[in-house]
Amino acid sequence: MIPLQGAVFRPPSEADSLILQVTLGCSYNACTFCGMYQEKPFRVRQLDDLRAEIQLAAQQMPWVQKVFLADGDALVAPAKLLASVCDLLQEAFSQLRRISIYASPQALQIRTVEEMRDLRERGLSLYYLGVESGDDETLTLLNKGVSADEMIRVGQRPAQAGVKLSAMILLNSGGPELSQQHAIGSARVINAIQPRFVSTLVLTPVENTPLWADAQCGKWIEMHPVALAAELRTFLAALDLKATIFRSNHASNWLALAGTLPKNQAELVATLDAVLEHPEHARFRPRWARGL
Repeated sequence: MIPLQGAVFRPPSEADSLILQVTLGCSYNACTFCGMYQEKPFRVRQLDDLRAEIQLAAQQMPWVQKVFLADGDALVAPAKLLASVCDLLQEAFSQLRRISIYASPQALQIRTVEEMRDLRERGLSLYYLGVESGDDETLTLLNKGVSADEMIRVGQRPAQAGVKLSAMILLNSGGPELSQQHAIGSARVINAIQPRFVSTLVLTPVENTPLWADAQCGKWIEMHPVALAAELRTFLAALDLKATIFRSNHASNWLALAGTLPKNQAELVATLDAVLEHPEHARFRPRWARGL
């Protein structure tokens, strides 16, 4: 196996992927809710080291079909390095179907459409973007470093390059006070970027983060599952998508929902309406089942 440096995080859909750490840590690393890379100073790794790890993985796991490039925003690495890594992966794994990567808004700001198109032709065909919210007040609370309009601008670039985008929205990001404007603003951003995949997770405080401190002093309030259902209902009802796979079944979610939009949109909204009308019958996951 490839030796991994420090804690490694990946999207749930990359559970069976080879993880290759092109970068360590996160170049931005300032979101108030994220504690994933606090112990890792950011740096871009050397191509020679990556080549050696790819060769080792090819010897041990020649059947690899998917590769995820870590850490937090590896797309910020130089395009030439990413291109070389993709070429090495294509040479090493004859069954390779997909290379994917986390794409922060900051990374998308510096990557040109031409660079992304070239990388896509070399196999890097899926980006995971943490949109989190489309509401400027909420984005400020999260310290994402971009506004909603800037998120739209950079979030449209992958599609222009022929790259699939998986976008994530964090329910509960704005708490009870900003809930509805967070939901409506998030739908506006998602409608503008038309991602191939969209998922909703529930924001959960992590120790040693600013959000955790806010939660401890009552500045940030965890919303009740019924209120979260109302927030999700507003978000879903406001979506206007052409062909997007929707998932709200991450471990953090109180309700497990999934469908294709717009095909299943009315059905999903109706499910949430039923929850709001009769919350006593809702099939909320118990907290222990959510792994929290």
